[in-house]
Amino acid sequence: MVEHKRLMDDPNHRSSHKGRTPTLGGVAFFYTLIFALFFIKNWNDYDEGMFIIPGLTILFIVGLKDDLVVLGPLSKLIAQGLAVSFVLANEGFVIHSLNGFLNINEIPYFLYLAIGGFMMITIINSYNLIDGIDGLASIVGIVILVIYTTIFYLSGEHYYALIALTLNASLMAFFGYNISGDRKIFMGDTGSLIVGFIISVLTLKFLSLTPQDYTELPFLLENAPLIAISILIVPLFDTARVFAIRLANKRGPFSPDRNHTHHVLIDYWGLSHKQASFLIGCFNLIFVMLFIVLGSTAKNIGMVIMLVSVVVILGYVFFRYNYNFSTLKQKIKIKQKVNNIKTKMESPKKKKKNP
Repeated sequence: MVEHKRLMDDPNHRSSHKGRTPTLGGVAFFYTLIFALFFIKNWNDYDEGMFIIPGLTILFIVGLKDDLVVLGPLSKLIAQGLAVSFVLANEGFVIHSLNGFLNINEIPYFLYLAIGGFMMITIINSYNLIDGIDGLASIVGIVILVIYTTIFYLSGEHYYALIALTLNASLMAFFGYNISGDRKIFMGDTGSLIVGFIISVLTLKFLSLTPQDYTELPFLLENAPLIAISILIVPLFDTARVFAIRLANKRGPFSPDRNHTHHVLIDYWGLSHKQASFLIGCFNLIFVMLFIVLGSTAKNIGMVIMLVSVVVILGYVFFRYNYNFSTLKQKIKIKQKVNNIKTKMESPKKKKKNP
């Protein structure tokens, strides 16, 4: 249908792909999740599925329209706020306490709404922003969902473990096409908004777990917020870095560019899409495992210091790799001219060697 209707993503000066590519792969995520939620509807305690489905549907419609007719950031932000409000209204997601994290215990309901809403919208947009090269969003999503599947299985929240498992299977199936040379498809905003929404739902549920749920988990209860940040370190760090660069250059935080971490790995360090995606995915997995191990014994103050240190180091490593469209075009043109000159200089030599 996509090929028949010519619903392709045409490459432009910011694109990392070269050919016209189908961009509605995320449609499959929506139908798969709705199908799965129907079969596991009796596994939940607070009828969560009836609150998740409206949010999924809203973001599916908005993402689909954005893939076909580009929407502005404000329109998507309003839709995300509406989708998130359905989840926040369900009592199964209410965060009553941070269980001693930074000496914070009880949380008022209005504060939960503010923190939960901001957190979910941040996660949705962060995941949407990392979908810039082949395989990256899939690999990062797979790593995150494997961790959440394990956490919810060990904590006895099998309903959420099945949701994570379902979406993970969708990403694994999609991954093969996304990195394919001749069958390539993109998940588009339809897919990235849906995946980001489900990850935000799982994160909110993780933070709302009661102390009784943590008996089988391999880290201290008070370290849960830091474990959640470590799970989402790749999209959160990339978003924070890109927004900081754009604001420093007096541009809007949602204005497009090639300042993302994955673009740096490709444009400056010369990695391929697969190499950059694999490297970032491995970093995400190793970082999470490190924090889980440390979270089993370390106090959260020490872990906060370590987290800040890692972010500062990564920020320093990547701080000089930022540019705008004009400088990018200049660098590309200069690189092309240099390559053309090298080719012209090498061609006479080859003719002399092969008379």
